[in-house]
Amino acid sequence: MTNPTVVGFSGNLTRPSKTRGFVEHFVNEIAHRHGLAAVTFDLDDVGTSLGTARWSRDLDDTGRKVLDAVVTAEVLVVGSPTYKGSYTGLFKHFFDLVDPAVLRGKPVLLTATGGGERHALMVEHQLRPLFAFFEALVLPTAVYATDKDFLDGVLASEAIRKRGEQAIDDASSLLISRRRGVERASST
Repeated sequence: MTNPTVVGFSGNLTRPSKTRGFVEHFVNEIAHRHGLAAVTFDLDDVGTSLGTARWSRDLDDTGRKVLDAVVTAEVLVVGSPTYKGSYTGLFKHFFDLVDPAVLRGKPVLLTATGGGERHALMVEHQLRPLFAFFEALVLPTAVYATDKDFLDGVLASEAIRKRGEQAIDDASSLLISRRRGVERASST
């Protein structure tokens, strides 16, 4: 990919998916603000080799392309539906195939969806530690939305939209800061 890319990865198990749409919203907003390319994947895009893969080399070409896009992203937006208080098992399995060193320092925006508010801390207690393990640069604002925050599969909650804007601003500040750092380094 020649243009730096904002990549979304959603742990949804079905389509259509509120979670994928939620992730895609953030991917598109960040990409639009910074003139970056945008792409969003979900578990279905990885393909059938995911379930049997023990190593990234076990993925078929389709799965490897998704994995490569995730690890080369300028910004990564991840999201999962909440399943039994956590992310989906195949979402975790996908990230188990990622070399722990390749996400070090990568900006990651965390999102999740769930049936109710009692799972709102899933992003803090499940997703944040997962990406801390990778030493990713997890953005401070994570966004969780419940079924009632959507209308016909589209985000409708003003409160969640505002929190989402805060998360997008976090990503924007980081991207601008990094670009300035690169510009300073190249001018010296």
